[in-house]
Amino acid sequence: MKIAKNERQESILKLIRSKDISTQEELVSELIAQGLVITQATVSRDIKDLGIIKVTSASGSSKYSVLDRTGDIAPGRLLYVFSQSVISCDCAMHLVVIRTLPGMAAGAASALDSIHLPGIVGSIAGDDTVFVATKSPEEAIALAQTIRDMNARLNSDI
Repeated sequence: MKIAKNERQESILKLIRSKDISTQEELVSELIAQGLVITQATVSRDIKDLGIIKVTSASGSSKYSVLDRTGDIAPGRLLYVFSQSVISCDCAMHLVVIRTLPGMAAGAASALDSIHLPGIVGSIAGDDTVFVATKSPEEAIALAQTIRDMNARLNSDI
């Protein structure tokens, strides 16, 4: 059955919150199984509109994740600010070190805090560097990979 955009997007959000889905193909299959008529191109646009990102777990597997929004800020804007300010990302034990353009660390940290990625204990920003604490070195590695993947995807969309 064909449904309205907001209903389709709500179905996508419910699926991603309830199941570990790692590809657009899996998501399309799940939606079709629910009786929706949908194409991968539509799902791709919805993923971008909804600010859905892929996250890497400490085990190395990846899955789609829904951004938890803070206030009325659109997730796409948060991701744009983050992707435009980050220069590099590396990890050292429990810390992820994010280098940004001068004066952009606070904005990048704020965007990162609003995204609510799993495994983050807290963050602190200077002028051009953000330190992000995680619970384990494995979570730091996974978070750094998620940030690199997110930046690569967002910067290729521009």
